[in-house]
Amino acid sequence: MNRIKACLVDDLPEGEALRIDANPVIALFHVGGEFFAMNDRCSHGNASMSEGYVEEDATVECPLHAASFCLKTGKALCLPATDAIATYPVSVEGDTVYVDLPEAS
Repeated sequence: MNRIKACLVDDLPEGEALRIDANPVIALFHVGGEFFAMNDRCSHGNASMSEGYVEEDATVECPLHAASFCLKTGKALCLPATDAIATYPVSVEGDTVYVDLPEAS
């Protein structure tokens, strides 16, 4: 795994998302006091998930096609999306949020 520093805890308010330029590009979410990371691209189309609508139930709705995804698992929850989005482990140490990404091949 490739551990990256995503942001400081205070840089991402509750209920918001942040695009992190990494390889792959990820969307980082802060919901219910927890942080979640997933690939920033919708599995259905070329939309940025960090620009989606973050819900209190730890889901995000694609801003382009209204497909909904679970932030914990990446599972597509409704049409038009049927494929999951990759999720990544997140950890918080002190005031810093880290994301573990797969090694580049």
